[in-house]
Amino acid sequence: MNVVITGAAGFVGSHLCERFLSEGACVFGVDNFSTGVSGNLSDAVRNPAFQLLTADVSHDFDDVISRAAAPDIVLHLASAASPLEYSVRSIETMEVNSAGSAHCLEWCKRVGARFVFASTSEAYGDPTEHPQSEEYWGNVNPIGPRSCYDESKRFGEALSMAYSRLHGVDVRIARVFNTYGPRMRAHDGRVVPNFIRQALCGDAVTVYGEGSQTRSFCFVEDLCEGLYRLATRQSASGTVVNLGNPDERTIAELAEVVSRLIGVPLRVEHGPLPVDDPRRRCPDISRAKRLLGWEPTTNLEEGLSKTIAYFRGELVAAK
Repeated sequence: MNVVITGAAGFVGSHLCERFLSEGACVFGVDNFSTGVSGNLSDAVRNPAFQLLTADVSHDFDDVISRAAAPDIVLHLASAASPLEYSVRSIETMEVNSAGSAHCLEWCKRVGARFVFASTSEAYGDPTEHPQSEEYWGNVNPIGPRSCYDESKRFGEALSMAYSRLHGVDVRIARVFNTYGPRMRAHDGRVVPNFIRQALCGDAVTVYGEGSQTRSFCFVEDLCEGLYRLATRQSASGTVVNLGNPDERTIAELAEVVSRLIGVPLRVEHGPLPVDDPRRRCPDISRAKRLLGWEPTTNLEEGLSKTIAYFRGELVAAK
């Protein structure tokens, strides 16, 4: 099985490369390293079944096609994923989820490959339905500061379904909820690395608003198992599936858990709530359970302990 994974050097992409390699797949990892980290692929590159292609899927996709074997599956994960990243890379984010998706889909159409689009729970915006099911259409501000990410992912979903309806491409869409784990970048702006880095450094953790907003945190290995099953399950064509952990926590509660696991007193500094920040976020994963036989198996404390250990090692290595 030949598998192409865009965004391969990213936090999730690198773990997903290893998941497919563990099943004996030949993996072609594509990344332009705008946000990806080469060190994330240190294990993958030692595997002879892995090949790294440095390329931008939005602009030089012909280079990818010329160097990769015809794929059986293309998984499109290339995109900035944190508000801090996509706010300064807004145009590039829109390009990779539109032009980049179109290039991948056209290739899949040409060679008869399966296409998996990594969408996001941000497609639901600040939801008025709770928990969020795949039938919910969302509550998104199309011109707000998060729209470069929200709307480009929604466009990628629409484009995928157009290729499915018009050209018969086997597409699958994963709406990925908040994910955490080793290989997150310490300064990428997302709440888990922010809290862990601040607590390990003895600083107060920064909570935006009062901390009453909720998120549902999924450990990266659980997410990758869900993505693997979505990509390889024969009966999933044309399906949108939520992948996330339905264990809903407030941000204030997350701060308490992180401080307790690190063994430091909880100290909080409050900042203004970002514009369009969702108040609640929790997936309905009944479809994933039914279709993929998937649900997360790593609880928050276990996953955070592994993530904290990773960040401790990164801080020691940086000294």
